[in-house]
Amino acid sequence: MLALVAIASPLSAQVGASSDAGERRVRAAETTAAGLPRLAGEVARPRAFAGLAASVSALRDSLVSRAKETVGIKYLLGGNNPLVGLDCSALIRHIVSSFDISLPRTAQEQASMGRAIPKDRSQMRPGDLLTFGSGSRISHVGMYIGEGRFIHASTSKRRVIESSLDERSSSLVRQWKGVRRLVDGDFAAARYDSLFALLDSAMIFRRDSSVPDTSRR
Repeated sequence: MLALVAIASPLSAQVGASSDAGERRVRAAETTAAGLPRLAGEVARPRAFAGLAASVSALRDSLVSRAKETVGIKYLLGGNNPLVGLDCSALIRHIVSSFDISLPRTAQEQASMGRAIPKDRSQMRPGDLLTFGSGSRISHVGMYIGEGRFIHASTSKRRVIESSLDERSSSLVRQWKGVRRLVDGDFAAARYDSLFALLDSAMIFRRDSSVPDTSRR
């Protein structure tokens, strides 16, 4: 899977000789860890497949909840501000940015992210990216939320709406090109392994800094 992971709350201070700097790093890491249940439930380091699957499922559910919160936002071509208006690709970026997933700006570029999934509802999962267009051109994107429905910034309705893939008469549905998966086990493993590596490093610093330095005595 493409590298879409960015650790939340990056630490601005590097570990130095000062114990104060070390303590700040530990507190920041612990604060980041405290925020994980919001995304993936009470999950320990996800080494077991069962725990990893649960965290991925919870993250998908969170993406869907975030997407539903955007319904009603005004459509604006080239818009990047949800208070003013968003276009289709800016909407997707707005939704996933809350979960540290970084995407390019345009629908065409977003259509190459993640990995391709068959246009088969039995294989599609909430949080997948749906792409629309004609020929080789991708002109529209939306987020699948399950049960054949998706959320997107509609150019005809001039706002973010929820639509159904069963609307065969819809010109947009007829232009449905493909499915891209942005969230899977690789995403969760990279996200959590990176975070716990950060915590391990911070805890080692705390332990070492608590040992008196006798070298100068």
